[in-house]
Amino acid sequence: MTPGSLLEIAHPKEHPFLATLAGRLAAGTLIRGNEPMAKRTTLRVGGPADIYVEPVSELDLAIILRFCAESRLKFFLLGRGSNLVVRDGGFRGVVICLTHPEFSRIAVEGETLICGAGARLKDVANAARRAGVAGLEFLAGIPGSVGGALHMNAGAMGGAIAELIAGVRVMDFGGTTRDLKSGEITFTYRTCATLQNHIALAARLRGRSDLGAAIERRMSTFNEKRWSAQPSAPSAGCAFKNPDGMSAGKLIDELGLKGTRVGGAVVSAEHGNFIVNDGGATAGDVLQLIELVKERVRTLRAVELQMEVKIVGDEP
Repeated sequence: MTPGSLLEIAHPKEHPFLATLAGRLAAGTLIRGNEPMAKRTTLRVGGPADIYVEPVSELDLAIILRFCAESRLKFFLLGRGSNLVVRDGGFRGVVICLTHPEFSRIAVEGETLICGAGARLKDVANAARRAGVAGLEFLAGIPGSVGGALHMNAGAMGGAIAELIAGVRVMDFGGTTRDLKSGEITFTYRTCATLQNHIALAARLRGRSDLGAAIERRMSTFNEKRWSAQPSAPSAGCAFKNPDGMSAGKLIDELGLKGTRVGGAVVSAEHGNFIVNDGGATAGDVLQLIELVKERVRTLRAVELQMEVKIVGDEP
């Protein structure tokens, strides 16, 4: 193992590749075995990942991806843990998280912000506000990272991150990097086809000039609207995509499903499209509740709800 690397092995016999991977990574890399995903997700549910790693550089990330390929290990990119349900059995493979400062930098060039994939969206919005760059205000209330927002084309308050893109730096699963222009990236509603087989490393987000006071007013208005209508209890964000021409939350509300419960998982009283953890939920509770809501909507309104949250991992 490279001197300075951080290695924690909870159950070494269960993780035969952990020490080998650690030995290939740079000093300062955080790598752990049997890492609970419940503490890494905003919903606060989920079993452990076999291996959890926070690379310190693009080179480290490429080494991890190549190691996974040669060892036939599954891998998963974790952002800030929102829009995600990890099953109770955890993840059999490697969870990679780009939270190291190397991946979280934010720089301003005129009306463009250059943001690492690990940068928090709230930090990006605030950096834009301080620089007098408008158009990024809606990002402030989304509890995620730039990489996660790109992967799902996150949006709020009538805006979506795809509308801001000037370019994205990506790495393919073989470890090769490439800088893409906006026209080379395919976005649709709540997804990005390009990032199904690439990892976002950084993005150039283009706004427009405005007075800081005006930007701050809009940001405050957006935040007040968001937090007055959304629950404070742990959740993964909106559970379902909006069907064509309608609101999933309104549809669930009209069917009287607010407050519906399975174990510790509850359809939020504040917003029908949020499933919250009352403090004792398991991923199994959440997934059963999701299926219950989908079945009721299908039966009573002939609408097939599509998932907005991503579901990963194994059953217990």
